[in-house]
Amino acid sequence: MEIIALGVEPRIIRKKEAAKLRKTGIVPAVIYHKGEETVSVSVNEIALKKLVHSAESHIIDLKFPDGKTVRSFIKDVQFDPVTDRIIHTDFQLFSADELVEMDVPVGTTGNSVGVEKGGRIQIIKHALTLKGMPADMPDHFVIDCTDLEIGHSIHVREIPMDTRPGLTIMDDPDTPVVTVVAPKKEAEPSAETAASAS
Repeated sequence: MEIIALGVEPRIIRKKEAAKLRKTGIVPAVIYHKGEETVSVSVNEIALKKLVHSAESHIIDLKFPDGKTVRSFIKDVQFDPVTDRIIHTDFQLFSADELVEMDVPVGTTGNSVGVEKGGRIQIIKHALTLKGMPADMPDHFVIDCTDLEIGHSIHVREIPMDTRPGLTIMDDPDTPVVTVVAPKKEAEPSAETAASAS
């Protein structure tokens, strides 16, 4: 998994301070780790957007102005319901020898049987929550859709994990992840249209 550096600034919580930061392109955030005090910081919105909207997950080295660096990953992101801008982010610290739960983007591979018949692959769940050691976490989680027929789905419980030792999917086993939807039928011509064409 790629390691990305991201600059952060310590933040003192004051009334209406978060709104002022957002107006200047800065996103309020917190850094936390089990058993440690939560630290309030701020981060550049543009730099953060590149990570949040990436098709891959990343390990993030948060760099403070004094040169201190801590290793983390994005645990939660809050968006404005109207503008869809990022308004808050949670970073979780971790050590190399501890189990973590991380959201990993979903991708697909294989020429689906259903797609060859005119269907279309649709990813229903765009990220899976994986539990495991940080070193075992993939950039993205690829699901083989070769045998997927039109109208059928691959659920969490049907995803083989034998090639991913040490990783566990934490999502509900009955959750559909990928499906093949039927092609849209062309609208049948109305009687009036058919008459004018004759």
